[in-house]
Amino acid sequence: MIPAIGVNLKARDNYDRFANLLLASSPTPRVLILGGSILGAGMEPLSVHADIEFVESDVAFGPRTGIILDGHSIPFREESFDGVIAQAVLEHVLDPHKIVEEIHRVLRNGGVIYAETPFMQQVHGGRYDFLRFTHLGHRRLFRRFDEHSSGAVSGTGTALAWSYKYFLMSLSNRRPIRQMLSVLAAFTSFWLKYVDYLTIDRPASLDGASGLYFLGTKSATVLSDSELLEQYRGAIGR
Repeated sequence: MIPAIGVNLKARDNYDRFANLLLASSPTPRVLILGGSILGAGMEPLSVHADIEFVESDVAFGPRTGIILDGHSIPFREESFDGVIAQAVLEHVLDPHKIVEEIHRVLRNGGVIYAETPFMQQVHGGRYDFLRFTHLGHRRLFRRFDEHSSGAVSGTGTALAWSYKYFLMSLSNRRPIRQMLSVLAAFTSFWLKYVDYLTIDRPASLDGASGLYFLGTKSATVLSDSELLEQYRGAIGR
């Protein structure tokens, strides 16, 4: 009964594009999901695709965990997969650059990566929550991949609702009161997420988005930092 304070506006369409890229290169692609103990937002249609084999992995058991593994050292040989998904994962790892190196290693040439990672979002994983990325910071993480698309999945309305929630919870150190303040925040700020429907694709929204995505394919070349800077699409300095 408690309303959600955020919304993911892009995942479903992005997974459609992910599937199209996979199936264009292989009739029966194999996909590794990192952090796959539960079904990710917008993944429902993709998860039941008859032609795609999924290997659902995580560091802990969950309803959908097929294999326990550490993404810093993926126990599969080179070019084992046609696609990799890392949705809401890279903020929870100690070395995201090592994770992406491993993703690059286990993907075949031209293999597809889809990742979603928070930007303007408070700590939600307790002690297992380490990093956030701007749009360009996220793109640099995947500099050994060709970009098909990237941008915000949750916008500034969702980011504001998260900030408001954590502001309220900071008013008390007592856990029961913090839980009540969290519920209060949900009922008084859930409407902010609907602003995202109007602003999600605007440049200024990219500079303050709650979460970002990257969809790309494994490349033999590396995006240089000078090329990276040319890809800034935000509104600062415009």
